[in-house]
Amino acid sequence: MINYPNKKKIDSSKQVSMNEQKTSKKEAINAANRGMDFEHAVSLSCSYYDDNLRAIITKRPTPIKIIKTDYKKGKILEAYFEKQSNTDYNGVYRGKYIDFECKETLSKTSLSFNNIPLHQIKHLKKVLLHGGIAFFMIYFKALDEVYILDAQQVIDRYELKERKSITYQDVKKYGYFVEQGFIPRLNFLDVIDKVYFHEK
Repeated sequence: MINYPNKKKIDSSKQVSMNEQKTSKKEAINAANRGMDFEHAVSLSCSYYDDNLRAIITKRPTPIKIIKTDYKKGKILEAYFEKQSNTDYNGVYRGKYIDFECKETLSKTSLSFNNIPLHQIKHLKKVLLHGGIAFFMIYFKALDEVYILDAQQVIDRYELKERKSITYQDVKKYGYFVEQGFIPRLNFLDVIDKVYFHEK
């Protein structure tokens, strides 16, 4: 028995089993976190492209609603995140406006439309209407595979309302595989060159 300052008695044999439980929980968390931090990988890739003057693509900040401030100390005391109005990333590449949304799914078979708000569909439709490049970058985490799927492919399926998701098979068939590497982390501009600029 171990006596702690709060006068609680703990059986040392139970302490061992508690430690074992903590270890197994850590292992479970580590297993769940295998694979990449998708958004971070996209941002790193965009930074690499920017540093090498290949493209300017930035992440849109999530709007913050400020409730309470301390102007004397220059601090925000209370605030909350508002819903993002558009998509994750936008910029310019080879003289064309580029706009895309990143989606991650744990499913091996589909990406649920529940993960795609209507305002993102409306926004990407406008981008396409004005001749911009618009797509979804989809990460199937369980498979560790990333694809680019043109926004029109998603919009058509979304508006038909025949299914509640877009299947992995459709993403694989109509989308384009994005290679993962070290620098850049995600080589997505090479895919853009092939798909939107028709380069081999």
